Amino acid sequence: MKSLVTGGAGFIGSNLVDELVKRGHHVTVLDNFSTGRRSNLSQHSKKDIKIVNIDISKEKKLDRYFKGINYVFHLAALADIVPSIENPDKYYKSNVVGTFNVLQASKRSKIKKFIYAASASCYGFPEKFPTNEEEKIKPEYPYSFTKWQAEELIMHWAGLFNFPAISLRFFNIYGPRSRTSGAYGAVFGVFLAQKISNKPLTIVGDGKQTRDFLHVRDLTKAIIKAAYSKKTGKIYNVAGGKEVTVNKIAKLIGGKKIKIPKRPGEPDRSLGDIRKIKKELNWKPKIKIESGVKDLLKNIDYWKKAPVWTPSKIKKATKIWFQLVKKRNS
Repeated sequence: MKSLVTGGAGFIGSNLVDELVKRGHHVTVLDNFSTGRRSNLSQHSKKDIKIVNIDISKEKKLDRYFKGINYVFHLAALADIVPSIENPDKYYKSNVVGTFNVLQASKRSKIKKFIYAASASCYGFPEKFPTNEEEKIKPEYPYSFTKWQAEELIMHWAGLFNFPAISLRFFNIYGPRSRTSGAYGAVFGVFLAQKISNKPLTIVGDGKQTRDFLHVRDLTKAIIKAAYSKKTGKIYNVAGGKEVTVNKIAKLIGGKKIKIPKRPGEPDRSLGDIRKIKKELNWKPKIKIESGVKDLLKNIDYWKKAPVWTPSKIKKATKIWFQLVKKRNS
């Protein structure tokens, strides 16, 4: 089998490449290395993977990379809330135009399946928990809006052109190689870098807010199950299906803690309804949060070069975010 992974040098992408190679796939990786690392793929030989340094939002002549490809996994995207507020045009080009370019090349190559890495941030502040795929779409920021726009584009292609695509809405993914660059936001990258530097873990608000965490190895299995399935034109939540407080994550990681002001533009709860993917794709998460965090701590050296966030740095980085939310709510 031949697969293509956009953003394949990133956190989720590189873990997916590992799983595909293990299953005997030859993988082509398209990545512009804005956040991905070549070292994330250094364990693979040239006979197993081909790495192409390319920006999918700028390069329209992508067809040559898609020839003979069976499965396309589209993970490349710009993430983070604050930079998307500051540069919405950049996010639109990367997340929407980039998706269009990949979609067109995939369509022309008559692939078996197209899997899109969507985001559960499209639900905004959900009213129902657990949140299912029929929940009202309310993206709060350019990041979540552009990710949802790309999903709409793909689902439109699936319906109009009978294009074999599935969109997977990821909740809070964690695990080895989780992102260490970019703006303040991802709790595991922040906490692990703080622990290495012997700095206190920054607890936002009272720490009782919950997130639905899913280990990346469980995620990659869901992605591949979706690719191998006969389903098309479907949208699935991919989550752990359990709420975990930030306080619990901090306790599992260990060390000193310090509280910082609550971020007004973030939901207090996150809990994905995964009944649909369980029933239709026969997938369910297996890795418990306790063992997942324990595994991360064994390999904590990966986060040695990660930026260390202090309360003052966080305040500066989130200033525009706070101002925007305050203005919108006034």
